[in-house]
Amino acid sequence: MNRVAADDKGNVNLPALLLVDGDKITSDAEKLAKVSVTAEVIEDLRGPKISIQKYKNKTGYKKRQGHRQELTRVKITDIK
Repeated sequence: MNRVAADDKGNVNLPALLLVDGDKITSDAEKLAKVSVTAEVIEDLRGPKISIQKYKNKTGYKKRQGHRQELTRVKITDIK
C-alpha cells in the first residue's frame, strides 16, 4: 500500500472497505464505520522504477523522467 505513518508501536489503523464473514458480505458504509482494522507495519520500501518518456516528432522535444513510489508493507493483526 502507499506509504503511511505508523504510531510509536508500529501499528496503523485502517478504514474497513469490505467485510466478509463466512457467507455474509457487508459493504454498507454505516456498518463499516463501526469496524476498525489494525495493521502492523513490517517495512517501508520503494516500488519498481517507472520510466516516463515524452517525445514530439520534428520539434526536438524530448523529456525523460523516472519515478519510484514510496510503499509500506503491512500485516493485518486485528479486525473488530
